[in-house]
Amino acid sequence: MTTPRTAALRGAIAAAVFLFLSCATGSGQRGSAPPERNVLIVVWDGLRPDAIDAADTPNLARLREGGSEFTDNHSTYPTFTMMNSASFATGGFPGTTGYYGNVVWQPGAEGKDSAAKPVDFRQPVFSEDYAILDGLSRHLEGKLLLAPTLFEAAQKAGMQTFALGKNGAAYLQDAKRGGMLLDEKTVLPLWLAKELQGLGVALPATAPNAYRPGDLVLSATNGNPTEFKPPQRLKDGVSSDPTDASGSRFKAGLEYMVSAYLNHVLPRKQPRLSVLWLRDPDSTQHSYGIGTRNWQDALRSTDALLGRIADRLKELGLERTTDLIVVSDHGHSNVSGPLDLFPLRAVRDGAAAAVDPDGHSVSGLVRLADLLRRAGFIAFDGIGCTWVPLAAGIKADGAPVYPPLTDADGTVCGKAGQNYQAPPMKVPVELPPGALVVAVNGGSDYIYVPDHDPALLRKTLRFLQGRSEVGAIFVDDRYGRIAGTLPLGTIRAGNAQRNPDILLSYDYDEEAIVNGVRGTEYAGMLQGNTYRGMHGSFSPKWPERVHRGRDQQHAGPAAPLLRRLGAAWDRGAARPGRRDPDPRAPRIPRLLEGSRGHLRFAHPRQVAEDRRRRADRPRRVPADHRPQEGPLDHLGRQERLSAEHRGPAGADPGRGARRRGRRRAQAPGRAHRARPRGGAARGARLRGEGGHRRGALRRSGLARSNRARRRRGEPRPRRVRDDQEVPPAARPVRRRVG
Repeated sequence: MTTPRTAALRGAIAAAVFLFLSCATGSGQRGSAPPERNVLIVVWDGLRPDAIDAADTPNLARLREGGSEFTDNHSTYPTFTMMNSASFATGGFPGTTGYYGNVVWQPGAEGKDSAAKPVDFRQPVFSEDYAILDGLSRHLEGKLLLAPTLFEAAQKAGMQTFALGKNGAAYLQDAKRGGMLLDEKTVLPLWLAKELQGLGVALPATAPNAYRPGDLVLSATNGNPTEFKPPQRLKDGVSSDPTDASGSRFKAGLEYMVSAYLNHVLPRKQPRLSVLWLRDPDSTQHSYGIGTRNWQDALRSTDALLGRIADRLKELGLERTTDLIVVSDHGHSNVSGPLDLFPLRAVRDGAAAAVDPDGHSVSGLVRLADLLRRAGFIAFDGIGCTWVPLAAGIKADGAPVYPPLTDADGTVCGKAGQNYQAPPMKVPVELPPGALVVAVNGGSDYIYVPDHDPALLRKTLRFLQGRSEVGAIFVDDRYGRIAGTLPLGTIRAGNAQRNPDILLSYDYDEEAIVNGVRGTEYAGMLQGNTYRGMHGSFSPKWPERVHRGRDQQHAGPAAPLLRRLGAAWDRGAARPGRRDPDPRAPRIPRLLEGSRGHLRFAHPRQVAEDRRRRADRPRRVPADHRPQEGPLDHLGRQERLSAEHRGPAGADPGRGARRRGRRRAQAPGRAHRARPRGGAARGARLRGEGGHRRGALRRSGLARSNRARRRRGEPRPRRVRDDQEVPPAARPVRRRVG
């Protein structure tokens, strides 16, 4: 059984890779330097396990058959991209990393986004942006992540690293800028940007914003290779059209970045560690839903990129020395409320039509701050007016859940004639007493209670527990046990300085079918947009398959495929994975070890885990040790004393100078210093504890501090009472204790 102190990751596929990062150990025989190996990690954002087949993903399916598949892995909850990106980077859970993306609330930070626009950090901010991450890091005194990263360890060992792909997620792997980066918004460092320019490679249009004016100038023909066109929409101008078949609108940008890596970075720089974070199929699933034709196109185009990567490795002669790892950060599900309340509808002539069992979702999005306000709370979410006419809910009788409103003069939404369903709820400069701040993230939302008022928190929880849209609820450990909730520490998301006060998962239905795909969930109105697909919930099956706690195990949303090219891997073997920090697969640091020396990667949680393991080893017990007779649940520390230390019957431990002298002779300088003094000594006498007790325990090596017991989850030992047998050497107890 895994202990709560385990710092390794159970990622849905987040863990599959970075469970390997707990620490590095040497490989090979002594005296022989193992050959240098390269590690290439390809992240398919939002990939579900049931999406892998020979029709849509032939290269990935072939890799699974010819490599190794890990089938028992878990996402870090909440199952957001940036949350799992932090886990990928460090191997830790949120309680270790201190990072709570996607949307975080860190008032007091300052900075601009990648487009050089000022960011209002009084509002919850969407952190998938390298410049926003930099602003958060400055506010947190450079401690955006509280644990060291794999990239840092590789760079300290003299290895070249490269991160590519999705804005924010790729950057978080190397947020301290120690290696090379090409994402959707910039290129780092400057010499790499200029080198790519010299090779005729276009750069992201916002790349110059990462540098001082004039340091990087784009040519007139550069264009914007990572521009993402808006999705096809219905006649309402807001809802995406699930019947559209124009294909993934992200594949061109992904092809551009992967081509730059394969054609220029890989052959010229040959980085030892590379992470390629591909935003499909996740982003296409958000726009159009799972099971749609555009979703299939996203799978096929991403799989084609994987095929290009494998072919290029072979062309460059790197196949035998490269470990290719394909992972996913979380699962995905279609957004919908219960189908009996919000039946599926056909889409005809660019609008939702009659009820159709084979139709599309017209419900599922929730604006939690609006619900809280309607219940009398003072709530803010940093979002302006929202207008999502379909996703907010169309009931079986055709009536909308939210009747449409119009801002006639522009005083509500800032634009005359704008339609809306809920008004803006921006966080003010000065928060009123009793306010709540909601950070909308999608399948789960955060609620911050700035006052940390227990009464307000409990009132909020009672409201949430009465809402059918809300599922599992987790609460900051500071509030103690609250009925119907779990502490954040139970899912390893507790960090007293950074975690929200309430973390709630929206409800889900594992068996509901939309577009021929199982699994639906409610979702928050992330950034006020409309979504047909979402992730982030606590579903144990189709949507996420998350790590739920120390005793529950579920399969990951897309089992990672690790093919160690040219190494002794079992071809086609399914590896269930281990439920402790030491997986059967080699750790990534071990794969990276070569003639340059060993790569070390261990953060404080791992050090604590190692200490715990040493503490749990069998201890030497004196040969004449005999425990006190009596109920096991009443055994006190005195019972661990050997007969030698019990003393003769009737002896008084408060006197007996000769006996104390013998103890000092046996262990000079220890027993007399360990003896309780002052109030502690008086308490020891009341509890029937002799003055010899601590020194004897220390000499026998049997003492265990209460702190160590708490770390292992053991109850504090109960003191001997007056109705129990006590060691002969102990002073008679004069009053009941406990």
